[in-house]
Amino acid sequence: MHDRGVRGWHCHSLSLASIGLCIVLWIRAKTVDQDARGNAERRALFVGLWPPMFWMIGDSVEKHE
Repeated sequence: MHDRGVRGWHCHSLSLASIGLCIVLWIRAKTVDQDARGNAERRALFVGLWPPMFWMIGDSVEKHE
């Protein structure tokens, strides 16, 4: 990834952005009707799994730098 121009701070920024996206999706899940709420909450939880992955990828890219 480092050879393709990806830097550690890129992945760390993605990690923080995905936290924000998770919060937005979670708040949006509270505004939809009861039938669609389960799907919207699962989507928010799925996005909530991304931050640690992006953060660890960023750490490994920084070690390579």
